[in-house]
Amino acid sequence: MMDGIPYIVSLIVIAIMAFALYRGNSFKLMFLVLAVGIYIIYSHETGNTATKYKDEMLESLDKSARDFSKSRGAEGYDEDKIIKEVVKE
Repeated sequence: MMDGIPYIVSLIVIAIMAFALYRGNSFKLMFLVLAVGIYIIYSHETGNTATKYKDEMLESLDKSARDFSKSRGAEGYDEDKIIKEVVKE
């Protein structure tokens, strides 16, 4: 987490960039910069980050895939079994 000076400096940089983009009539980029600022504030206050969310989703997907494999009787990739099937001709 960012605490102290880096957090404040990043918010100031975001505010300056948004203001500069507003003055330059780049409204889409200004909204993008503001969205990044909102994400920084949200992740700082709640501790929820995009990386943490991604890791949770991957763990959930991995668990579901393992459970599915076990329920179907496939415990994993068996290279020897595949070679036997291919060479069987």
